[in-house]
Amino acid sequence: MNFIKTIVGVFASIFASPSFAQSPVTPPVDFYSLSFKTISGETFKFDKLKGKKVLIVNTASKCGYTPQFKELEELSLNYSDKLVIIGFPSNDFGAQDPGTNQEILEFCESNYGVTFLMMEKSSVKGDGKNKVHQWLSEKSKNGWNSSEPSWNFGKYLIDEKGRLVAFYPSKVKPMSEEIVSKIR
Repeated sequence: MNFIKTIVGVFASIFASPSFAQSPVTPPVDFYSLSFKTISGETFKFDKLKGKKVLIVNTASKCGYTPQFKELEELSLNYSDKLVIIGFPSNDFGAQDPGTNQEILEFCESNYGVTFLMMEKSSVKGDGKNKVHQWLSEKSKNGWNSSEPSWNFGKYLIDEKGRLVAFYPSKVKPMSEEIVSKIR
């Protein structure tokens, strides 16, 4: 049954709606008022992100898109002066991140050299989604978007003023011109 869910998810991701972007809209809820626990258990306050672009990605360790960790790390290193990448491990799609926070962190560091910010494992969709993904996928909070990620490695871009400006589905690679052009 999990195999069928995985296949359906992969096809949904491949044929998912294209990336979408929005002219910056002042969000009803301030992005910088958010906080979340890092994968190591410390509270991270998003007000530390003021003045930087932020790319939030829901990640998984056992997904066909898992190799995107390499490009996410490259993107993070290439644009560290203006971009912060935040990974949100989730087991929501095809049960593809079943490990503990420690196992996920060790996997990311040892296999992909991940140094960008990783948050604790949480849900990114449905009634139990974390507060950050509530902000990302509820128009009443971010000002325009009401779509949740449809698979692992969905990417949300927030500008330097804390406004959600774009969403990229799983198939859009982190180093694609589509993303890089919005970061430069």
